[in-house]
Amino acid sequence: MEHREISKMFEKAILSLIFLLLLVITYSVFIGTVDIRSHFFPLLQSTAQSCSAPLRVYMYDLPRRFHVGMLDHSSPDGLPVTSENLPRWPRSSGIKRQHSVEYWLMASLLYDGESEEREAVRVSDPDTAQAFFVPFFSSLSFNTHGHNMTDPDTEFDRQLQIEILEFLRNSKYWQKSGGRDHVIPMTHPNAFRFLRQQLNATILIVADFGRYPRSMSNLSKDVVAPYVHVVESFTDDNPPDPFVARKTLLFFQGNTIRKDEGKVRAKLAKILTGYDDVHYERSAPTTKSIKESTEGMRSSKFCLHPAGDTPSSCRLFDAIVSHCVPVIVSDRIELPFEDEIDYSEFSVFFSIKEAGQPGYMIDQLRQIPKERWIEMWQHLKSISHYYEFQYPPKKEDAVNMVWRQVKNKIPGVQLAVHRHRRLKIPDWWSI
Repeated sequence: MEHREISKMFEKAILSLIFLLLLVITYSVFIGTVDIRSHFFPLLQSTAQSCSAPLRVYMYDLPRRFHVGMLDHSSPDGLPVTSENLPRWPRSSGIKRQHSVEYWLMASLLYDGESEEREAVRVSDPDTAQAFFVPFFSSLSFNTHGHNMTDPDTEFDRQLQIEILEFLRNSKYWQKSGGRDHVIPMTHPNAFRFLRQQLNATILIVADFGRYPRSMSNLSKDVVAPYVHVVESFTDDNPPDPFVARKTLLFFQGNTIRKDEGKVRAKLAKILTGYDDVHYERSAPTTKSIKESTEGMRSSKFCLHPAGDTPSSCRLFDAIVSHCVPVIVSDRIELPFEDEIDYSEFSVFFSIKEAGQPGYMIDQLRQIPKERWIEMWQHLKSISHYYEFQYPPKKEDAVNMVWRQVKNKIPGVQLAVHRHRRLKIPDWWSI
């Protein structure tokens, strides 16, 4: 009898000890002093760490003629570019600024100061890199070397493209991945126009897909970046009643003669006449017209963004930083950062067919309640920093957002590289 009681007491003591131990472990996990994932799920932990860590980028050291030499002709071609001698983007560049994404991406990798939560950092050892940045300013090259497509000076642009492709093909890191982990900005629709189809495996930074065949550029491997806005950002937009303060219902100022889907602009010019609170004006991009657009967007409730020669244009991002609710008329537009941003929360969309119906678009805009418009206006103010290209880069600005998108492509790149190395026949998925 006595032996049985001692045995029961011993069992109770053991159960109490186990309960106490479980309680301590549970509390430790709860307050964070013990990370159970590191013991039982090491792969999960390493994956989480890799997602939060900045992208490791190796930037090729190219002669200045491929990039900043187009901005600064006074420095020797072989002089390395650093954060100290990086030429500033000229304020007088006008409309060329919209295609300057390539400059800001390069500048962000050159920056060696403190910056909170950077999405990409430059590494000096290419063997440690997750991605390779090719600092060829293909958009600026098109804008600089020849004023039109038939200008003899475009031969210099073509020669740069030949040289850069030869350089890349001789790189063991390009050969190792077939260029799949290389990043090349190409935001002007005519950038790299002579040889770009030889880059169909590369991560391209594009503004849209209007001039690219699907075999060359698509959402699965490429990154859609915003145009760099041309108008000044509206930083003191705090009127007592913004709905009343913005007198114009709908604003548009720009070229109305365009190709492809952009033909809708000429049709809209006829449809939108006769409204006192609609401003629809044909104009060329000049210093004066940019200033007029700045004032017009800031005093309008809605800003019209019809398709141009390609599905997108800089006007959309001018509207965003002006806190003017975008009215998007483009059937094939792709938008930057759309995995993180819901554009329907601060934009209005019409198909080209809908916009072409006389009176329809204006009637729909007039039916949007004041409360709903103010919600969209406030949302624009809260997300406009995502579209700011600047140096030094700042947390969640356009530069860091683009690099984050590139980082999101890396798992798919690694899959493609690993499959390519072991396949002995052409990939059946692409046959």
